[in-house]
Amino acid sequence: MLARCGHWFSIVILLGVALQASGDEPIKHSFFIAGPTFTGIIGEDDSEVWNAGRAAARDGYVLENGNVLVAWADEVVEFTREKKEVVFRYKRAAENKEIGTAERLSDGKTLITELGPKPRLLEVDREGKITLEFPLQPETDNAHMQTRMARKLPSGNYLVPHLLAFKVKEYTPEGKIVRELKTDLESLGGRAARNWPFTAIQLDGGKLLVNLTNGNKTVELDAEGNVVWQISNVDFPKEQPFADPCGGQRLPNGNTVIASYGSKGPIRAFEVTADKKLVWTYTGKHRIHELQILTTNGKPLEGKPLK
Repeated sequence: MLARCGHWFSIVILLGVALQASGDEPIKHSFFIAGPTFTGIIGEDDSEVWNAGRAAARDGYVLENGNVLVAWADEVVEFTREKKEVVFRYKRAAENKEIGTAERLSDGKTLITELGPKPRLLEVDREGKITLEFPLQPETDNAHMQTRMARKLPSGNYLVPHLLAFKVKEYTPEGKIVRELKTDLESLGGRAARNWPFTAIQLDGGKLLVNLTNGNKTVELDAEGNVVWQISNVDFPKEQPFADPCGGQRLPNGNTVIASYGSKGPIRAFEVTADKKLVWTYTGKHRIHELQILTTNGKPLEGKPLK
């Protein structure tokens, strides 16, 4: 859903969404936003090209068939783009308080997490039937802070970031925890740094890309939980782009896109290279909880998004 030090020369286009390295074509993205004021798609020209008609979304995807899958606090809905016809809907269990995840799986089922008195992870089929369910272990009764975007791994296990536990936990389909990666490491400032894990993205070689919200940093952890790369406002003393980083995406070119949910402007989302160069920013009016890059300079992104 980031890098080593290097000097860079760039031109920030404050009225648009692009930042270019000297002599290169400016990067322009279109992207999906799940956010507090807008849920929909922003074009490469910064215009609102599709609106779900309801704000305050938590998670979501533009699917391969062009439909849009969105998680709100009370339900998950799949829309067609053109007519906004609902082709899938799952409503949260009455005893719980929020939904935190919506991911369409390769078999057509949908991964969903519920937060509340009975936090749980679910797989739901196209007819809305729950085909897999197990309780989550967030180590807090604070429903809003129990977890955020969970993702299914190629192994069949699940990655679940638990904010107030300061851990990304890996669960089996039976609900057994087989790995815990801590984010309150002394090398990251300990618990005082408030490195709440929000997004955990599986990378090649078993590494994880993790956005740490109140810690205002993004890290890569190896399979054993060691920090192998980190990036924060320390690396950008002028721009200070990190402000409660929530959603994120690893692009096919190795760059990372990060949503600064808490930003009061101008930078609400940005892209960085592995050597910590800032190469794109979104400076529009919408705050972003989760995002998905769809096109870059007119070309669709290839493959399933790592987000």
